[in-house]
Amino acid sequence: MKKLSLIFLFLLCYSTSFAHYLWIETNPSGKLNQEQNVKIHYGEYTYGVIEKTDGEAFKSVAKFEVWVIHPDGTSTKLNLDKKEDYYSGSFTPTTNGVYTVQLKNDNIDVVDYSEYDFGIFKTYYQSFAKVKVGKTDAASTITEHGLSIKELPHKNEEKILQVNYKGQPLKEQEVKIYISDLWSKTLTTDAEGEISFKLPWNTTYTVETTKNEEVPGTYNGEDYEFIWHCATYCFPKK
Repeated sequence: MKKLSLIFLFLLCYSTSFAHYLWIETNPSGKLNQEQNVKIHYGEYTYGVIEKTDGEAFKSVAKFEVWVIHPDGTSTKLNLDKKEDYYSGSFTPTTNGVYTVQLKNDNIDVVDYSEYDFGIFKTYYQSFAKVKVGKTDAASTITEHGLSIKELPHKNEEKILQVNYKGQPLKEQEVKIYISDLWSKTLTTDAEGEISFKLPWNTTYTVETTKNEEVPGTYNGEDYEFIWHCATYCFPKK
């Protein structure tokens, strides 16, 4: 019985570790000519797990880049500072419109989970956040052609997100919505790759979706069977 309990505990830790993701936190409402702060976390928001930047877990995914896509379509790479449990950066909006903060990270070593019947894979993390400056509203602008999440204009308190893969809407895609305290909800995208949902609580929401790209390859001398894409989107109710 003790051995079975240890095995269960190991599998639980394995499952929790594998479910980790990167996400961006920033105020969705920016102000003209005022600094906009951005934070990058790694862990599992709903479980209250936020990894330390000096820990091995965060170090394994720390080779990411964060860009800001301006309303005119130009992009600026953010300089990031390492903090205790997040990386921080900032930018200053100079025109009204919608800014998209976008993280990319495909610089992650190949992982072999064959013994767990998942296979050998390479991870590609992507995270997104929308910052609206002024009264104008528009969809987020995305330059990533892997798996992405962008916010569409919406009315009332309903949030509308669209999942895209390689530039095209991804239909029948499972999307998970999390808040703190272990609450989650699963939605499926429609024919246009969209989901819509209301925001019943004044809290922070994280959205995650994943997809396997069944294309083998080699990274840093290690062969992999497929690419595991993970995209996230984070926002507070405002």
